[in-house]
Amino acid sequence: MHRSEGRSVRLYVGNLPFSTTDEDLRQLFETHGELVSANVVRDRDTGRSRGFGFVEFSSDDAAQAAMSALDGTDMGGRALTVNEARERRSGFGGGGGGGGYGGGRGGDRGGDRPSRY
Repeated sequence: MHRSEGRSVRLYVGNLPFSTTDEDLRQLFETHGELVSANVVRDRDTGRSRGFGFVEFSSDDAAQAAMSALDGTDMGGRALTVNEARERRSGFGGGGGGGGYGGGRGGDRGGDRPSRY
């Protein structure tokens, strides 16, 4: 985690108990340094926790301390996974350009059959 000064550092926190709230996450991590944010990721349809979240520290030292102290820690019977969050890249998930389903085929197949509709 080599970051320039003044940049926040984002950590991924995995294997969270599904009952974990943003405030629970904040309380667990804030003892290691100044937090910018703490968020449990939720399903957009149901609002239920997806079992992971992100915390953002104002310094690299605080993020390192939190990772060292909390990775593998038991929370609600689950061993937490704490590591540096990967940056989202544009085009994440790939596919694009039609997704490969048919690619322009599937229209009129010729012949004199009447339309079904």
